[in-house]
Amino acid sequence: MRVVIKGAGDLATGIGFRLKKSGFTVVMTDLEVPTAVRRTVAFSRAIYEDSATVEGVVAKRAKDQEEMEKILKQGNIPVLVDPEAQIVKDWKPDVVVDAILAKKNLNTSMDDAKLVIGVGPGFTAKKDCHFVVETKRGHYLGSVISQGSAIPNTGVPGNIGGYTVERIIRSACDGVFHPVAQIGDFVQKGDIVAYSGEEPIYALLTGIVRGMLQEGVVVTKGMKSGDIDPRCEKEHCFTISDKARSIGGGVLEAILSYFYGESGLPV
Repeated sequence: MRVVIKGAGDLATGIGFRLKKSGFTVVMTDLEVPTAVRRTVAFSRAIYEDSATVEGVVAKRAKDQEEMEKILKQGNIPVLVDPEAQIVKDWKPDVVVDAILAKKNLNTSMDDAKLVIGVGPGFTAKKDCHFVVETKRGHYLGSVISQGSAIPNTGVPGNIGGYTVERIIRSACDGVFHPVAQIGDFVQKGDIVAYSGEEPIYALLTGIVRGMLQEGVVVTKGMKSGDIDPRCEKEHCFTISDKARSIGGGVLEAILSYFYGESGLPV
């Protein structure tokens, strides 16, 4: 079964990982300059590093459909620079998963494939996709919604270790991003962790840098550019999060329930 996942950030990677491990043929798309901050666990990193390995699963940049097919034959996940997801029309997958996490539907339609899944706010099941998968931390994380929408975006990050907004590293001004701290580094509250243009960006809490944009990304003031984890578990920086894994499980459930139904037989 062929699946296109729009987006290749850390949450989309959790989906791609679970589907790949479950035997699906997976292709992913992203921007020319990806902005995933949890780069060490994002297949989008393959776009500027040519390849990315997350928990043993390999993704490689594909410049076109021909190269995409070669990467698939190697048993890996191709990642295309394809903001408009033209590959959906050209390759005609069985399933399309919109995991861009734009908090709104940019250009996804129920007509894109036999099964279309929207991830997070901005989608309504049975209107612009068949199912929606919940992304908000809490009791309903990863649940499959067959009628209606996900919980609206609150603008407040999920609570980790007692912190919410303090966890996020945001650009101080418009400009080019220059990281000082690296993913996996321990930082103290008040440390300079990066610069946007010439303006320093300070850590708002003590912990381990779990996410950080790559050098040279053009950012805008207030843009999410990294995050700090107060739990201080360095291994968490290099493994798929509980959130991404749960969302991936929800997408897997949606696919299997759609194509096989409760009887376990093909629908």
